[in-house]
Amino acid sequence: MKYMLMLASDVAYRADVEDAALETGCGNWSEELSRRGQLLRSEGLRPSTDATTVRVRSGDVLLTDGPFAETKDQIGGFSLIEAADLDEALDLAAKHPWAAVGKIEVRPVWEP
Repeated sequence: MKYMLMLASDVAYRADVEDAALETGCGNWSEELSRRGQLLRSEGLRPSTDATTVRVRSGDVLLTDGPFAETKDQIGGFSLIEAADLDEALDLAAKHPWAAVGKIEVRPVWEP
């Protein structure tokens, strides 16, 4: 089953996600899961200040600078993994170095 690991942090605490990822050793975690065939894709995201939110209401397109939610925590990257079940996905997320400096939301992917 596929799971999305969404890596989040307090923007004030970890303003530069790319440097933080290098500092925590995320590359080693990614290499190990890639070797085992469990890491399907992994990417860092630009800061939420570069985001644009799109909504359509009554046929009008509404654009807002920044993220939809007003929150300190922002998604800084993601990893799409293959795991046998939620328990394995949670175990893999707990072993991700980012869990020690931020937090990781684990969500199953809808599959037909």
